[in-house]
Amino acid sequence: MKLFLKSILVLFTIVQIQAQEKKISGVVSDENGLPLPSATVLVKGTSNGIQTDFDGKYSITAQVGDILVFSYVGYNTKEVTVGSSNTINVSMVPDNNLDEVIVVGYGTTRHRVKKERIKNASQLVSNKQQESSNVVQALSGQVAGVAITNSTGQPGNTANIRIRGYNSLTGNRDPLYVIDGRISSKDDLNTIKARKVSEVKVAKNFVGQALYGDKGKHGVVFVKTKNSNYILPDIESIENESYTKIHENKFKTVSASPLSTFSIDVDKAGYSNVRRLINNGQFVPANAVKIEEMVNYFNYNYPQPKDEHPFSIHTEVAKTPWNQDTKLVKIGLQGKIYENENLPAANLTFLIDVSGSMGSPNKLGLLKQAFKLLVNQLREKDKVSIVVYAGAAGVVLKPTSGKHKDKIIEALDNLESGGSTAGGAGIQLAYKLAQENFNKKGNNRVILATDGDFNVGASSDQDMEDLITEKRKSGVFLSVLGFGYGNYKDSKLETLADKGNGNHAYIDTMQEARRIFESEFGGTLFTIAKDVKLQVEFNPNKVQAYRLIGYENRLLADEDFIDDTKDAGELGAGHTVTALYEVIPVGVKSEFIKNEIDLKYTDKKANNNYSDELFTVKFRYKKPDEDTSLEMVHVQKDETTEASENMNFASAVALFGMQLRQSQFYNNASQDLVIQLAEKGRGEDKNGYRAEFIRLAKTQTF
Repeated sequence: MKLFLKSILVLFTIVQIQAQEKKISGVVSDENGLPLPSATVLVKGTSNGIQTDFDGKYSITAQVGDILVFSYVGYNTKEVTVGSSNTINVSMVPDNNLDEVIVVGYGTTRHRVKKERIKNASQLVSNKQQESSNVVQALSGQVAGVAITNSTGQPGNTANIRIRGYNSLTGNRDPLYVIDGRISSKDDLNTIKARKVSEVKVAKNFVGQALYGDKGKHGVVFVKTKNSNYILPDIESIENESYTKIHENKFKTVSASPLSTFSIDVDKAGYSNVRRLINNGQFVPANAVKIEEMVNYFNYNYPQPKDEHPFSIHTEVAKTPWNQDTKLVKIGLQGKIYENENLPAANLTFLIDVSGSMGSPNKLGLLKQAFKLLVNQLREKDKVSIVVYAGAAGVVLKPTSGKHKDKIIEALDNLESGGSTAGGAGIQLAYKLAQENFNKKGNNRVILATDGDFNVGASSDQDMEDLITEKRKSGVFLSVLGFGYGNYKDSKLETLADKGNGNHAYIDTMQEARRIFESEFGGTLFTIAKDVKLQVEFNPNKVQAYRLIGYENRLLADEDFIDDTKDAGELGAGHTVTALYEVIPVGVKSEFIKNEIDLKYTDKKANNNYSDELFTVKFRYKKPDEDTSLEMVHVQKDETTEASENMNFASAVALFGMQLRQSQFYNNASQDLVIQLAEKGRGEDKNGYRAEFIRLAKTQTF
């Protein structure tokens, strides 16, 4: 009997253990979110282990309570206890004490050295060596992750620099060289004596790409000489901020691609963020420069609509200021303006990030003061709820009438920061509250205020996109307000706004808050048209090729234009949208036009009935409460006119953006040209925004 009971007990124990076993999966990434292939995942105290695949993914069987040990060369080992979740994603932290530097000159050597930032290149070599040593020789063996090579193996030959990273394994691996703020050659770098250098910084591939786009994909070597006033970029801040990668639009031939289709973008975060970077003396990353958001920051005072449509259309064609061989096309939309008292009642849910990362004055402190401006605009018929999130999400103010402003402001004043960032849980709760108080005849909107640094629960850009795509079906719109810097996640906030039927703004000052919450109250909160798409058809008798300036993250497939299931941008009351095209007329030779493909079945000849037309632009939009789109059509004649004030100013902003991005299309146009165009286009400038841009352009150095 005892033997039988013991057998039952053993069997029960085995079944219980097996029942607790489960498959754990996830992704192992580095400190920048890049996947780590071949990282080791091991159940502690066992031989049960596995390595991550090329995308950093793993899957392993373990029990609740087991400890998973994650390790990777050059990173601190991390241990995580298995709990109820079947997903464990891990971000590894670099080991700052030791790193390997490969130095290859006359012969090959390997050194194990302490990792440190190089402050003064002249201190890297002895005084005796300074006269003969150049910067490259001084860096040799001193900067972690950098390899100095001599391809011939003979002393005295020009050295090569290689910066370790995923993109430096094959092909052309030369980094970008920036000396005193100017892009330079490897030969220029080799001629500089170490004694003439005051500071050197090395940015690895992901930071280099953020700063200079594809030009910096193999890393960047920054050198500041002793007589220079150049300020080296704050690489540490850039590493912690994230921007969506932008692949600049190229010229397309009309014979092969006569249609250009994209979604409107009324977001203005790109301009205010660039302004913040320039005003702080920081380097402007190429991927932070969204030219369409810079252009659309400014109001162009287009005439109001005069028909049943909620916006009017305006086009203009002029000579391109930076290229005598091309023309510049401007397409503008003007949303109908409503007086605030005529706007429908608002059901607003403030979703406020109060996590530890929001603790600085330029985040939660500025946020509180900014939201007070909005509260003071509310009417008695408007209602406000407040949801906050840190390690968890909670309601701090139930729906409250705009009549009780003191109560709403008191709730804002009581907010304090601390803890981790459960952004996904906050969004779920905010939408739930908004839906419970849904106003069928009103404006239902969640206003999210955060730096975007979500790190608990659903937190990746894809997680956020999936969540918001589902929530927008509720009919609740979304506004996303970014605050702060140092770990600002522009990419995540842009995704939220784009997918949530909303807009995205970056608030760097109280002046910007006043603009958003007072001057543009209606546009910020009230949508007059949703899923607004543009499609331009160019006449092949007039246009050889065209290039859309900006809107890289808003491009649509041509067939998406008539597909009402495809999401697009929203237009708020009083908002303007401006798009610029650079076009190459027929008969003009250009380096940007490659040999055309000879199509067998497609007739490339245009209908001569439209010989006086340059292009036709079509617009599709839906009313905020409807799911079927309406279409508007506007035809532009082949007429080139003297540039208007608005055209001059818009082209100045676009050119400045191209200079910041180091675009291949700005034709080496000078900074003076930007200022001249902006001065011509300054106009009345009642609020001084255009004058501020001119000061900004004069401040920036290239």
